[in-house]
Amino acid sequence: MAVEAAEEETRSAGRRGPSRTTVIGVGALAVLLVAAAAVVGVRWWRETHRSELDRAVALAPASTQRFSWTDWAAVREELGARVAADSSADDVEEFLSDAYDADLSSASAMGESAATLQSEFGFSPADVEWELLAQSETGSVLVLRLPDSADLDALGDTLEALGYPRPSEADGVWDGGVDVVPRIAERAGTSLSPQFNAIAIDADEHLVLASDSAPYVRDAARDLPSRIDDEGVRDVVDAVGDPLSASIYTGDFACRSLAMAQADDVDQADADQLLAAAGRVDPLTGFAIATEAGGGVRVAMAFEDDGKARRNADSRSALASGPAPGQGGDFGDRFDLGQVRAEGRVVTLDLDPVDDSPVLSDLATGPVLFATC
Repeated sequence: MAVEAAEEETRSAGRRGPSRTTVIGVGALAVLLVAAAAVVGVRWWRETHRSELDRAVALAPASTQRFSWTDWAAVREELGARVAADSSADDVEEFLSDAYDADLSSASAMGESAATLQSEFGFSPADVEWELLAQSETGSVLVLRLPDSADLDALGDTLEALGYPRPSEADGVWDGGVDVVPRIAERAGTSLSPQFNAIAIDADEHLVLASDSAPYVRDAARDLPSRIDDEGVRDVVDAVGDPLSASIYTGDFACRSLAMAQADDVDQADADQLLAAAGRVDPLTGFAIATEAGGGVRVAMAFEDDGKARRNADSRSALASGPAPGQGGDFGDRFDLGQVRAEGRVVTLDLDPVDDSPVLSDLATGPVLFATC
């Protein structure tokens, strides 16, 4: 009887429909599924809308303090250059000369080595998609994104023919030591930087990593993160978007390398007066100066909070509109100051170079009054 009663109760429940508990459970599940889908959607949107600069900076070692970026594909398009993987070394040198005149190559670590890289290695600014030089207190690594058409197995054969010992593992380091680079340069009759002493190839990402230190490039290749850990760096990278060329600093490095303390006593005294007149400046948490398509330059400075960003928008724009102690002359000799914005924790200054002035290469190193801490 108990079984029959239970079966009847079950049938009755089925006729009555789901219980209140079941309905609430289904509703909660639906909410959770919608929330999960929203999170996935946001992550997908962020990933698909990341700039190439953002993706590149995320590949740098966590200890990196200075990032030097050149989007070679965009530079070639900007200059209407026709160089490619099969161009002559002379054609590549001419392209680099044009890029230098346009202030688009100052951040590159390949400049002095370009002819040798083109003739001996089979890649150079003529066909590399982009490059990022990541520098820290303990070393540096050059990250190159090769085109999808590049044959990385053939590159390995080339490195072996050049004298780099083939590593025992496919993702190992081609360690040339201190001897291979000078031999290659002597044979080619051109220059080759020690930055190419040791090379690693990441076939999955189509990357070449190069350093003067085999242990440094080995560690960099083994630990390729997918996001920027430094909040200030992430802020300024977002603010400059997709530049042709850029120099990006952590806050501490910017406050040291761009500080007026590097100027002589007279310039420091002048700077003190200008700072007193402009108003309070706060320490940076990140700094970037970037050249955009069309020749404009954007400066991005990140701060601890929104209030400091708003305050510094006023003081930094006043400083960028006047004399340039430590640099010489006035900032107005170099650029016209355009729109200045404080958005969240970031202040951006849009600069229009005067008479093709090399603003990025001039102001990527200190002392720079409007970037001082």
